[in-house]
Amino acid sequence: MSLASWIGRKAMKPFAAALPPLGDTERAALEAGTVGFEGQLFAGRPDFDALAAVGPNRLSERERAFLGHQVPTLCRMLDDHAIDQAGDLPPEVWRYLREQRFFGMIIPPEFGGLGFGHFAHASVVARIATVNVATAVTVMVPNSLGPAELLMRYGTDAQKQHYLPRLADGRDLPCFGLTSPYAGSDAASIPDRGELVERDFMGRRSRGFLVDFDKRYITLAPVATVVGLAFHAHDGERDLGITCALIPVPHEGMEIGRRHRPMDSAFMNGPIRGRQVFVPMEWVIGGEAQVGQGWRMLMECLAAGRAISLPALGSAMQQSALYVSNGYAQVRQQFGLPIGRFDAIAGVLGGMAAELYASDAARRFTAAALDRGKRPSVASAMLKVQLTEAGRRSVNHGMDILGDKGIIAGPSNLLGIAYRQAPIAITVEGANLLTRALIVFGQGAVRCHPQVLAEMAAVEAHDEEALGRALIAHGRHVARNAWHSLFGAPLVGQPPPELLHEARLLARLSASYALTADLAMGLLGGRLKRMELLSARLGDVLAHLYLASACVWRYQAEAAPELLPFAQAAIRLQLAEAADILRDLHANLPTARRRWIGAMVLRRTTRLAPLRDLQLLALAETLRPEPDVVARLCPDLSEPAAGGLLALMQALQAAERLGSESRAALDKALRQGRSFEEATAGMPDPALALSWLRAADRVIQVDDVAGPTQHQGADDDLSQPPAPRSPSMPAPSSYPPERRIPRPAPAG
Repeated sequence: MSLASWIGRKAMKPFAAALPPLGDTERAALEAGTVGFEGQLFAGRPDFDALAAVGPNRLSERERAFLGHQVPTLCRMLDDHAIDQAGDLPPEVWRYLREQRFFGMIIPPEFGGLGFGHFAHASVVARIATVNVATAVTVMVPNSLGPAELLMRYGTDAQKQHYLPRLADGRDLPCFGLTSPYAGSDAASIPDRGELVERDFMGRRSRGFLVDFDKRYITLAPVATVVGLAFHAHDGERDLGITCALIPVPHEGMEIGRRHRPMDSAFMNGPIRGRQVFVPMEWVIGGEAQVGQGWRMLMECLAAGRAISLPALGSAMQQSALYVSNGYAQVRQQFGLPIGRFDAIAGVLGGMAAELYASDAARRFTAAALDRGKRPSVASAMLKVQLTEAGRRSVNHGMDILGDKGIIAGPSNLLGIAYRQAPIAITVEGANLLTRALIVFGQGAVRCHPQVLAEMAAVEAHDEEALGRALIAHGRHVARNAWHSLFGAPLVGQPPPELLHEARLLARLSASYALTADLAMGLLGGRLKRMELLSARLGDVLAHLYLASACVWRYQAEAAPELLPFAQAAIRLQLAEAADILRDLHANLPTARRRWIGAMVLRRTTRLAPLRDLQLLALAETLRPEPDVVARLCPDLSEPAAGGLLALMQALQAAERLGSESRAALDKALRQGRSFEEATAGMPDPALALSWLRAADRVIQVDDVAGPTQHQGADDDLSQPPAPRSPSMPAPSSYPPERRIPRPAPAG
């Protein structure tokens, strides 16, 4: 008997007891997608040559043209405040989205779509979201998890020929109903049920399902013309499994058209209910052969989809918040200085810029992997959590910097609507609490670990030899990472020379993480799944290592030496956060002996100091006089139709033309009580100086409304622009009267 067989025989019984059999839904989730660079981090051996081999993001000529023309044209049609007040997009925006096939970005050209790649798709969503999140959500839903992708991958030829052209040109607007009032995060347990029946339908006898369902939180439902539906199919004796179908609107028994208002946002969202709704077999996506395969379909689509739309929204929130905060900090003066020169604000700006570099690097890196055919399910889950959380943090920082300017609602508000909407991205497509606690590490430990999946397969097959071989390899894996954790890890591959030190720190911490993951699984066994705070920490460390690795990739792929300080700072921030979480994790292990082992594992990571104040202040100092650097960090920022963001853009353009010395002289004159005209009279270019003062005043002023003792007419609301500072100044032209946009009748 070989050593592997002997070890496998001894280990089979305890492993079989510790590894319960996988259910179909768990198996589908675990098998969905592929493993990318996150697998190397989990193994403790990041290969920087493999990282670089992913290559830069690439856009086709058609994609560049669309991003250069159709997207800016759309953004210049969007007034964030007016859309928010009206509760819907203007009719002309709906029309433009259909005409330019924004709803068909992922549909191949042979079906009338644009056939864009993942990076182009994400860039379109991000650029729209910097101007108006409601429009971005409206665009992203038909292009993410929904009927189009399901049809392209699993649909019958007849279904593709009928629906894909109609989805591409907007004749049909889709939604997808998965979650129900009693199955939100636990979506696999949806109670919606369809019984297999035969009945007369459209003049012939048809097999199909008679379905009862109750869905909620369904984006685009109130205006959808075709509903994707997930339900449990039954044949009278057994549950055939979750099944996905398409139902045209209207359809007998289905109720659709009412609205939810997520944080009072303007995008369409609502419930869908059905009682005894007949779904013929040809409406099942993929036909009868795909009955019961719906959960696998959804998991395989989510493996990529989580990495696109919501991370794009998170990145857009970060880009907008950094641009607004940095710009306002230059325009707004107190105590004779722009507020951005105060360390308390400059430090926050530096941290925002470093975090944006890291999170956007991870978004771009993952999109590049997707465009090369990968479907990294674990990385997608990490990306969704980390970028939506980073977006929320960035908007919170921006609100702190804006102060009173940030909390007064109206057309000139810069971040108020984004602040209100930030929790939406945190909650949808797998709430972040759930994803952190159960998915990232729970799924990642099996998919990314070099041996665990093989061990599980061997136990399931009762293959002692295979189990023994996997356990021997697992032992070597643990020993190697223990050595590297204690005495330093060698570099695999060649990182950029400028980031060599950061790459060494990353390799060492990756080995410490890999050893920690093995110790946690070995020492705690099946209890680790229930100890969700520890599991969440393990997932968070992997995520921070992934973001740090993406920074190395981005710096090499972009070849932008001016961003080196931001790359170095971003990596250091991510590694310091990972090391802190590892220390917290080991401190919370349930026994003193396990905590001692953890202290030994982390002995070599104690020199991972966080980013120092001087480094943060240096980053902020770089942002102030360098609009090109801000543009590199915020490449998706777009120009809106009107409002506070447009006013800030105009003010910063005027400030750049005027110069800092002239701006300081003008500010001094204003503090002495001079009018705008008096302050600009002695300037070398009085017209330019006056233009700057008026633009800055539009940024500084806030909106007001009629008080309770004044007449409340139809137009006495936030449509009125802020009063100009000087009586000789005309009213700002950036704020048109508020438009009352009629909402089109729901399609259902």
